[in-house]
Amino acid sequence: MFVSSESALRIPVEMVHYGMTKTPQLAVSRGLAESVPASGVTVNAVLPGPTCTEGVEEMLADRVAGGEAADTAEAARQFIAAHRPTSLLGRPTTPEQVANMIVYVCSEQASATTGAALRVDHGVVRAIP
Repeated sequence: MFVSSESALRIPVEMVHYGMTKTPQLAVSRGLAESVPASGVTVNAVLPGPTCTEGVEEMLADRVAGGEAADTAEAARQFIAAHRPTSLLGRPTTPEQVANMIVYVCSEQASATTGAALRVDHGVVRAIP
């Protein structure tokens, strides 16, 4: 299981350095999956979108403290609107939502899923597959 990012597919101009580290994870995960066919071993990558981790919460709190937003929920919506306008939910993902995908993909229920890049990106990436 690799935890990549939607930034692997949609490299943000403000974080090229981050996006370029996430794209190779997709190649490695797919390559590893292809190297163990019919073995029962699965290899996948999960691609979270912006997620309210501790660091993001601090950034949002700084925006509130600076008077840019009334509360962190508003600061989060403003951030998504400005930096990830293709988000279909209009808010960041929670760590629990990302963890739920990881738990599922590591479970027996997902035993037929391998070589996949699975998005938990609140619809940021504008693609059908």
